[in-house]
Amino acid sequence: METKLWADVDRFFEDTMLPKDPILNAVLKNSNEAGLPAHNVSPCQGQLLQILTKMAQASRVLEIGTLGGYSTIWLARSLPESGTVVTIEVVKHHATVARGNLKLAGVLDRVQLLEGDAKAVLTKLIEHKTDPFDLVFIDADKPSNPVYLDLALQLARSGTIIISDNVVRKGEVVDIETTDPKVKGVQMYCKKLQSTELLSTGIQTVGIKGYDGFAISIVL
Repeated sequence: METKLWADVDRFFEDTMLPKDPILNAVLKNSNEAGLPAHNVSPCQGQLLQILTKMAQASRVLEIGTLGGYSTIWLARSLPESGTVVTIEVVKHHATVARGNLKLAGVLDRVQLLEGDAKAVLTKLIEHKTDPFDLVFIDADKPSNPVYLDLALQLARSGTIIISDNVVRKGEVVDIETTDPKVKGVQMYCKKLQSTELLSTGIQTVGIKGYDGFAISIVL
C-alpha cells in the first residue's frame, strides 16, 4: 500500500508541477527498448536536479554515470547557452543510446560525453587541469563512490555542489554488518563527507523509485 501511495503522490506532483514533455518520455522509451536498466532518476528528481543547477547558477556540470542520458538532459537544459555538461559512461552501448537521446532532446551541443572508466577519465581531467565544475552529480557504481568523491573534489571549487544518488539503499545504509559492496561504498562515502571540508546532508526520498535518497554537499 505504501509503495503504491508513494508512486501516486509522485505522479500527482508530475501532473501538477512538471510540464508535459514528450521528448523525455521518448528518451525513457528509447532506453527501455535498448535494454538499459531502469536506473534513471524519476521526473520529479530530474526537476530537482534542474532546480539545484539553476540555484547554483552553474555553467559547468560534471556527471559521473550517463546511462541513457535522461538525467544529463535535465542538467543540460538548466544551463545557459554557453554551459557544458561533462558526463562519463563506461558501457559503450549505454553511451551510444545516450548520444541518440541527447540529440533527440536537442542538447548534444552542450554535452561532452566521455567514454571509459570514470576513475581514469576523472584522473585525466585533473591532469589536464580542467576548469572547476560548479555542480557534480555522482550516479554510477556505488562501491567507487568514495574514490569519485576524492577525484571530484580535485575538480571542484569553493561553492561547488556535489550530489550523490541512491545513498539510502532501502534503509540498508544503517546496517553496519552489511557485506553488500554497494551499501559499503555508500557508507564509506558518507563517512568521507564527515571528514572533508564540506557542508553536507542526507535526504531520504520515497516515490516511484521506491525508498532511497540523496547526499547533498557544498564545498566550503
